Formats: sequence, C-alpha cells, structure tokens
Amino acid sequence: MLRHSGGCPPDPRRVRLVALAGVVAFIVALPLTVASAGPVGDAAPGDVRGSARADDRPQAPEPTHSPLLLGLGLATAARCGPELSSPDGIEAQTCVLTEGEDTWARTYYRNASGDELSSVLSLMGPGGRTVQMNCAVGAEDDPGVCETPRERTTGDVGGYTAVAEFAKGTAAHGPLLLRSGSNSGL
Repeated sequence: MLRHSGGCPPDPRRVRLVALAGVVAFIVALPLTVASAGPVGDAAPGDVRGSARADDRPQAPEPTHSPLLLGLGLATAARCGPELSSPDGIEAQTCVLTEGEDTWARTYYRNASGDELSSVLSLMGPGGRTVQMNCAVGAEDDPGVCETPRERTTGDVGGYTAVAEFAKGTAAHGPLLLRSGSNSGL
C-alpha cells in the first residue's frame, strides 16, 4: 500500500501515465543499448579478422597456420599462401584445408578485370596424387571461392600444396594472368 503524508492520494490515472511512460522509455532505450554494444559473433580469442578498408572490400585472410582462421571452426586447419594481385585486376589467395581425415584446396579470388576468366585449382598431395577443379570466374567484381572436393588425407598434411591459375579464355589456351599458391615459394 502506498503511503503519503497528508493530502489527497495520488491520482490512479497519473500513476498509470508515469508507469506507461517508463515502459515506453525502456522499450525505446533497449534497441539503442543493444546497437551500441555491437554485433555478437562467433569469434574466439585470437580469431583472425581483417579490418575494414576504405573501399569496404572483403579481406582475404593473412597467411597463417591458425586453426581459427576463416570462421571454419576449431577442427579445421588452414595453410594459406599470401594474398596476391596482378596488374590485370585479379586478386587471389590459395589455401590447403584439413578437417579430421579430409584435406582439400580452396582459393579466394576477386576478378576486377572486367573479363570472364577460367581458373584451375590443383591440390597436390604426397606420392604424386593430384586433384584438379576447373572454375568459371565471372566478369563481375564480386569476391568468389573455388574449391576441390574433399579427399581422405594420406601421409603428412604438410606434404599437401595447392595452386590456382587464372587465365583469359580457357586455362589451357589463354594467357596466364595470376598463379596463387598455398605456400609463399610459388
């Protein structure tokens, strides 16, 4: 029960109005509070994320051996070469990925050349084993991904390398524009 000193009891309509104003203020403030806190992601400590560039292009990951790379999860290891670019407007980074007993290659690319291109992604493993994937690269300037099928890992994971080649026309007949590898020696 409300107690007050002398005078008339508070008007119930006024009490309801003040309570309603408080609820409205809370409802308005809640989204602002959440927005100022920023997005909640699945990033773990040490997660590698690119910072925004002035032109807001998506960032390819930096070369690393971190299993926390690319949001793939803790069970996926990525060995990536450097991000390369050609004067023709092709950017690419190629990686060897391993998850459990599977290994595969993936290349991240961006085609700013204005031409449709072809790409061949090769995963080379121990004992001369090679898996190739042909990928069509559209003329639009959007980031893209090409990857080989997953194969059961044989031998040492360090014995795997990947190479992506980008060419005008068909990969076998057009001029080579860029070669990107999973290690910095390519």
